[in-house]
Amino acid sequence: MKVVLLKDVKNIGKRDEIVTVSDGYARNFLFPQRLAAEATEGTIKEIGKKRAAQDAREAEQLAEARKKADSLKGKVIELAVKCGSQGRLYGSVTAAEAAEALEKQHGVAVDRRKIDLGEPIREVGDREISIRLHPGVSTVMTLRVKPLEK
Repeated sequence: MKVVLLKDVKNIGKRDEIVTVSDGYARNFLFPQRLAAEATEGTIKEIGKKRAAQDAREAEQLAEARKKADSLKGKVIELAVKCGSQGRLYGSVTAAEAAEALEKQHGVAVDRRKIDLGEPIREVGDREISIRLHPGVSTVMTLRVKPLEK
């Protein structure tokens, strides 16, 4: 029997997939648990519409991420921090600080977990950092760490 999954079912499939299962499994487990519905023409068309809308949203998000990546490419994020006389920081620069500075200076909000600093930044200078804006879309920016002026 062909059914449309309403929720993810382990070892069967993911939500909105059309799968073939035995009649007994569908009637005795999937239907009573509200995990699946029978695959009729109407439900198949509805799933197709959902998939088309999802694909359109994903394409729009990807285009927006590429546009942001192009606008940020080669730009500099400046960050003023406390440091000693030799240029060593009192601590290190975190991805959260870089994300906050990016939003203030360039108006682009990025989650701190999407910023890759590489190794911890503990001294003054320029560093190349990678920012993931979308799966498969990332850009490289320069993080300029300078001493806080007193």
